[in-house]
Amino acid sequence: MAEISCDRISKTWNSDTSEANLAIDDISFSVESGEFLVIIGPSGCGKSTLLSMIAGLEFPTVGSIRFRNEPITGTSTHRSMIFQQASLFPWLSVIDNVAFGLSLQGISKNERHDRAKQYLQQVGLLKSAHRYPHQLSGGMQQRACIARALCLGTDVLLMDEPFAALDVQTRHQMQKFLLEIWQGTGKTVIFVTHHIDEAVYLADRVLILTANPGRMLEMVTVDMPRPRDMLSKGFEYHRNLFVDHLRSEVVRAFEEQELAEMLDTRIK
Repeated sequence: MAEISCDRISKTWNSDTSEANLAIDDISFSVESGEFLVIIGPSGCGKSTLLSMIAGLEFPTVGSIRFRNEPITGTSTHRSMIFQQASLFPWLSVIDNVAFGLSLQGISKNERHDRAKQYLQQVGLLKSAHRYPHQLSGGMQQRACIARALCLGTDVLLMDEPFAALDVQTRHQMQKFLLEIWQGTGKTVIFVTHHIDEAVYLADRVLILTANPGRMLEMVTVDMPRPRDMLSKGFEYHRNLFVDHLRSEVVRAFEEQELAEMLDTRIK
């Protein structure tokens, strides 16, 4: 049984208005338990929309999304979303941020702090437990977000370009850290990125979306042992494959935008 299954899903924004916009069109795929799936595609192709629907923050206009064969009807502790900007409460300490979900479940402060410490230790932030978010680097903030999701007992990590705001060196360290967490916990990860090297470095499979509206262009298995060498022939092969796919889609998106602007000018 698949962990996540998407069956012919489409998403239209403002569907009942003259400004209807088809964002996702007829996409079907499944994600197995413990798999690391990366989603790439041109800007505006619906990657974040797709992730939000899997989280239960949005819903498809057509089709269905299931978690362990049960329809997704809203958010759940089974699926945690991690955004590009760390979503920590600035007025809470790191340990209280990590334990926040447990507080909503009525778990006592001592118990939730004990559990939070386990995950802060796992992500290397135990010594920073009583600091506040503004006292942490960007990478440390994202590690705290991952610890919060793990502390809550989530099964699926949904990550929307979580390392995009980090510098190159920190980004690579966070990629290595994420793989260690993923391999150590067996969680399922669905990860959105614009960064092709990041996709090759992390993924079991890569879902490539077309330019808007987002359709499934290809699903590519990255059959390379880990840790992956970015200078290897296999890495270069996959990098070139994804570059070629995205280049053609970006060109198409640009041409369609130019045509739309030209028609709009003529109408005016």
